[in-house]
Amino acid sequence: MTLYIDPPNWPGHGRMWSHLVSDVSFEELHAAAAAIGCPPRAFDGDHYDIPSERYADAVAAGAVEVGSKELVRRLTAAGLRRPKGRPAPSP
Repeated sequence: MTLYIDPPNWPGHGRMWSHLVSDVSFEELHAAAAAIGCPPRAFDGDHYDIPSERYADAVAAGAVEVGSKELVRRLTAAGLRRPKGRPAPSP
Protein backbone atom coordinates (compact mmCIF):
# COMPACT_ATOMS: atom_id res chain seq x y z
CA MET A 1 0.00 0.00 0.00
CA THR A 2 1.47 3.30 -1.09
CA LEU A 3 -0.09 6.69 -1.50
CA TYR A 4 1.60 9.43 -3.49
CA ILE A 5 1.23 13.19 -3.44
CA ASP A 6 2.66 15.81 -5.76
CA PRO A 7 3.69 19.31 -4.65
CA PRO A 8 0.96 21.96 -4.30
CA ASN A 9 1.67 23.53 -7.69
CA TRP A 10 -1.84 23.60 -9.12
CA PRO A 11 -3.79 26.87 -8.75
CA GLY A 12 -7.54 26.98 -8.31
CA HIS A 13 -10.15 28.84 -6.29
CA GLY A 14 -7.54 31.18 -4.80
CA ARG A 15 -5.44 28.31 -3.44
CA MET A 16 -2.71 25.93 -4.49
CA TRP A 17 -3.47 22.22 -4.75
CA SER A 18 -1.77 18.80 -4.74
CA HIS A 19 -3.07 15.46 -5.97
CA LEU A 20 -3.25 12.38 -3.76
CA VAL A 21 -3.31 8.97 -5.48
CA SER A 22 -3.02 5.27 -4.64
CA ASP A 23 -1.07 2.68 -6.58
CA VAL A 24 -3.30 -0.11 -5.24
CA SER A 25 -6.99 0.75 -5.28
CA PHE A 26 -9.61 3.45 -5.02
CA GLU A 27 -10.79 1.88 -1.76
CA GLU A 28 -7.34 2.48 -0.26
CA LEU A 29 -7.37 6.03 -1.60
CA HIS A 30 -10.83 6.82 -0.19
CA ALA A 31 -9.89 5.42 3.23
CA ALA A 32 -6.65 7.40 3.38
CA ALA A 33 -8.34 10.61 2.26
CA ALA A 34 -11.03 10.20 4.90
CA ALA A 35 -8.37 9.58 7.56
CA ILE A 36 -6.79 12.98 6.87
CA GLY A 37 -10.16 14.74 6.73
CA CYS A 38 -10.68 15.14 2.99
CA PRO A 39 -14.33 15.47 2.04
CA PRO A 40 -15.71 13.09 -0.61
CA ARG A 41 -16.27 16.07 -2.94
CA ALA A 42 -12.46 16.41 -3.22
CA PHE A 43 -12.33 13.17 -5.24
CA ASP A 44 -11.79 13.93 -8.93
CA GLY A 45 -12.11 10.66 -10.84
CA ASP A 46 -8.76 9.08 -9.95
CA HIS A 47 -7.26 11.37 -7.30
CA TYR A 48 -8.11 13.65 -4.42
CA ASP A 49 -7.42 17.37 -4.69
CA ILE A 50 -5.54 18.36 -1.53
CA PRO A 51 -5.17 22.04 -0.60
CA SER A 52 -1.64 23.19 0.19
CA GLU A 53 -2.48 23.66 3.87
CA ARG A 54 -3.29 19.90 4.14
CA TYR A 55 -0.17 18.74 2.25
CA ALA A 56 1.83 18.14 5.46
CA ASP A 57 -1.08 16.13 6.91
CA ALA A 58 -1.00 13.77 3.92
CA VAL A 59 2.77 13.34 4.16
CA ALA A 60 2.57 12.75 7.92
CA ALA A 61 -0.07 10.07 7.24
CA GLY A 62 2.38 8.25 4.96
CA ALA A 63 1.93 9.73 1.47
CA VAL A 64 5.17 9.64 -0.50
CA GLU A 65 6.20 12.95 -2.05
CA VAL A 66 6.80 12.68 -5.81
CA GLY A 67 6.78 15.05 -8.76
CA SER A 68 3.62 15.44 -10.84
CA LYS A 69 4.95 13.42 -13.79
CA GLU A 70 6.00 10.58 -11.50
CA LEU A 71 2.59 10.65 -9.81
CA VAL A 72 0.82 10.23 -13.16
CA ARG A 73 3.28 7.50 -14.19
CA ARG A 74 2.56 5.49 -11.03
CA LEU A 75 -1.19 6.01 -11.32
CA THR A 76 -1.12 4.85 -14.94
CA ALA A 77 1.11 1.85 -14.16
CA ALA A 78 -1.37 0.78 -11.46
CA GLY A 79 -4.19 0.84 -14.03
CA LEU A 80 -6.07 3.48 -12.03
CA ARG A 81 -5.67 6.48 -14.36
CA ARG A 82 -9.01 7.89 -15.51
CA PRO A 83 -8.46 10.82 -17.86
CA LYS A 84 -11.27 13.36 -17.87
CA GLY A 85 -13.94 12.57 -20.44
CA ARG A 86 -13.24 8.85 -20.46
CA PRO A 87 -15.51 6.42 -18.64
CA ALA A 88 -14.19 4.24 -15.87
CA PRO A 89 -12.83 0.89 -17.11
CA SER A 90 -15.16 -2.09 -16.87
CA PRO A 91 -14.43 -4.41 -13.92
